[in-house]
Amino acid sequence: MVSSLTPLNGHRLVLGVTGSIAAYKSAELVRLLTKAGAEVQVIMSRDADRFIGPLTLATLSGRTVLSDLFEQTATASSWTQHVSLGLWADLMVIAPATAQTIARLAHGFADSLLAATVLSARCPVLVCPAMDRDMYAHPAVKANMQMLRSHGHHIMPAAHGELASGLTGHGRLPEPEAIRDLVSSLIAGGDRALAGHSALVTAGPTREPLDPVRVLTNHSTGAMGYALARALARRGADVTLVSGPTSLAPPRRARTIPVSTADEMHGAVLRHAAADIIIMAAAVSDFASARIADHKLKKQGETLQLTLRRTPDILLELGRQRKPDQILVGFAMESQNGLENARLKLQAKNLDWIALNYTNRPGEGFGAGTNRVTLLSRTGAVIEIPTMEKDMVAEAMLESILSAPA
Repeated sequence: MVSSLTPLNGHRLVLGVTGSIAAYKSAELVRLLTKAGAEVQVIMSRDADRFIGPLTLATLSGRTVLSDLFEQTATASSWTQHVSLGLWADLMVIAPATAQTIARLAHGFADSLLAATVLSARCPVLVCPAMDRDMYAHPAVKANMQMLRSHGHHIMPAAHGELASGLTGHGRLPEPEAIRDLVSSLIAGGDRALAGHSALVTAGPTREPLDPVRVLTNHSTGAMGYALARALARRGADVTLVSGPTSLAPPRRARTIPVSTADEMHGAVLRHAAADIIIMAAAVSDFASARIADHKLKKQGETLQLTLRRTPDILLELGRQRKPDQILVGFAMESQNGLENARLKLQAKNLDWIALNYTNRPGEGFGAGTNRVTLLSRTGAVIEIPTMEKDMVAEAMLESILSAPA
């Protein structure tokens, strides 16, 4: 197996600190990032110094803290340093990110050094919100965060706990250790550890027609599979994504094969079954109509009887014909007895790993922007991946899978 472990040594980070009480955590975050070997350039918003002094962050980072869009530095002209920093950085992190900052970034404002640098950045951007509970839950803030996601930025969900207002809920800035770990994962995802390797990912639901109008399907949006395809492509893999019907834009660096039914997915997967890494994240229908009506089924009586047939067990077939050194990963969506059912599926289908999540827990499964996964390996490892944005879960999954001993 290949390894994706990548230290922060030599990587260049821009850390944006904005006007939140949580800004005090930025000092510890800078310390952790520099201790991990990163070069850190801090940019403070106009109000951030109300909560933490720039001298503290300059001392910890070893670099002058920047804040003024027209500030003269030794390395950049006063009005072009946002461009220079946007080219210099391997990753931008904004922690804490206030509701005001999130709104400005979502709508493309360039009225500060921090905002202009985000617009100029060619690297990934990680936004770590921090605000009071009701602000974090407000529809405007949610819409702005979704807009940032549509721009390709990463959002780290706020933590739950006691807030500065005295309320308890979601809105806390995650602890610096958690942010550092996510930064490491994103940096690892930007390296080309999988260059020369092929990967196959399935995503989305299947639709099994009953008649020309109706289908049997499920609530899968395909978001988890698409996130995994993007994460593999960022690592340099040659990615094929077999996708059921979704509203998602195809990943730019993956070859996407659209399918509709389980039979179509079965055929497409088998044509690419020689891939070095296979991750089966699709929610494939277990049953299809034994007979598809030629015309729309009309309402006749109070009940309708359907005869269903089993669809091909694609994952089982892959497990039976897998090649040596191939990595095979499945998913188990459960509502009860999750660990027991996932372990049975792991063994029965000859998998290396299985990712377990639940339909009945908030923040995971179908339709949620986030996910929470328990990874189980054939060697007995159990790895808990906490609730995070699905792109972050994909990075964490690959970090665990690819760094495991062969």
